[in-house]
Amino acid sequence: MMRGIAKILALALVLAGGTAGVMLYHGYFSTDRQIRKLEEEKRQLQQIVQRLTDERRVAEVLVTDQKSVNGQLQTTLLFVEYSRDGSTTLPPKRFTIRGNIAHIDALVVKFDNDLVAKNDPLRGHSIALFTRIYGEYDQPGQAATIDTPGQVPDFYRGSDPAISEFEQDLWKNFWKLAEDEAYRQSKGVRVANGQGVWGPFQPDRLYTLTIESNGGVNITSEPLKGIYREALRHPAS
Repeated sequence: MMRGIAKILALALVLAGGTAGVMLYHGYFSTDRQIRKLEEEKRQLQQIVQRLTDERRVAEVLVTDQKSVNGQLQTTLLFVEYSRDGSTTLPPKRFTIRGNIAHIDALVVKFDNDLVAKNDPLRGHSIALFTRIYGEYDQPGQAATIDTPGQVPDFYRGSDPAISEFEQDLWKNFWKLAEDEAYRQSKGVRVANGQGVWGPFQPDRLYTLTIESNGGVNITSEPLKGIYREALRHPAS
């Protein structure tokens, strides 16, 4: 409101004539341009910070059954991944582990921070391939496979063909990325490594796996909503 009044006043002085009016007019618009420039820089900085700290939901896990079998606790987990935009679910997968602590392993590719900040269309967000899942009493070598190594994960299928082709090359050459710095730099990759998240899984809780824009995989949990809890207790026949 005040800026609008000042603009009208400056214009009125110019129309009235005189050096003072002209100086005031030019001075006002110079200041106005500076303010707009600062506001635009602030907006761009906020977008960069948002891109660097953003997280995407990539999968959800919940316990569908937990019981003792021959004196050994067994936990059945429903593992559901989401499409790239998070709007649709992919075909669910079920895994049964010994105990109630599950280890979920993934291969993670983290791109250079400047590419994330610029929201690069191919490398604007870290990507992950979930490889295996196993329980506290299971050996890693006995783990169940989640995504097939060397192939584009289901999570990334159906996206832009250029993105799928680029990422498939990364998965096929993942360990080269991890070991060859020059190759890593040629792809705009900052870090490529294996990562695992693990913890106890209890009934009546929803576990969400997210991946940071410029980081790795995280896991959080929250109480399961009533409607889902009832659906698990009384499955359709």
